[in-house]
Amino acid sequence: MISVDFDDLTAEDVSRHFGRRRALSRISFHTPRGSILGLLGPNGAGKSTMLAVLATLLRPSSGTVRYGTHTASASGAALRSRIGVLGHDLFLYPELTAHENLAFFAGLYGALDARHAASAALQRAGLADRAHDPVSSFSRGMRQRVALERALIHGPRLVLLDEPFTGLDDASTAALVSRLQGLRDAHAIVVVATHDLDLAEGLLDSALFLRDGRVAEVVARPDSLRSTYRSIMRRST
Repeated sequence: MISVDFDDLTAEDVSRHFGRRRALSRISFHTPRGSILGLLGPNGAGKSTMLAVLATLLRPSSGTVRYGTHTASASGAALRSRIGVLGHDLFLYPELTAHENLAFFAGLYGALDARHAASAALQRAGLADRAHDPVSSFSRGMRQRVALERALIHGPRLVLLDEPFTGLDDASTAALVSRLQGLRDAHAIVVVATHDLDLAEGLLDSALFLRDGRVAEVVARPDSLRSTYRSIMRRST
């Protein structure tokens, strides 16, 4: 399969309806490679729906998402091979070991040496010593770290993360922040939906604040993220 590449991500007036319920309404933004975009907002703001649209798991009811010059409808599987997704469902097989899980997914993405790719990923996750233990024996935080490597094992250009800090202790959180900064340095496009404003502080290159499926505001290099969030949410009520 021939993959595609792209240097930026653009949403143009993206809306998504579920019957009469409007989950997203005319969302527009642009983010270049080598950047981390935060999707911030209360429950029901549309963050997870936006991620699903960006992941090509949902089609917009109207509007367009452009991956450089490509669209999901035109590029299909070649585009999806350049996207990595970590959602609420970790998509790990609990009866398999951490190494078996990652080798399986590396093979799905066509890795020339899936076992080596899995070993390298577990080393990056700090879990090399648990490589041959079943995932069912892992804590939630450890499973989260394995799932992140699953999402990254094919070297995606676009990385989409839905509440990635869930279940992580302080050491794992610091490792994740470092991993995200490394992805930015490697020129990936990272989009993170999170409620953890304190953890996102200083990490984001831009923040898209959502409320009731609409853009409340877009802020570049947001400072004092929690106070900015509160101010924007008050103004948008």
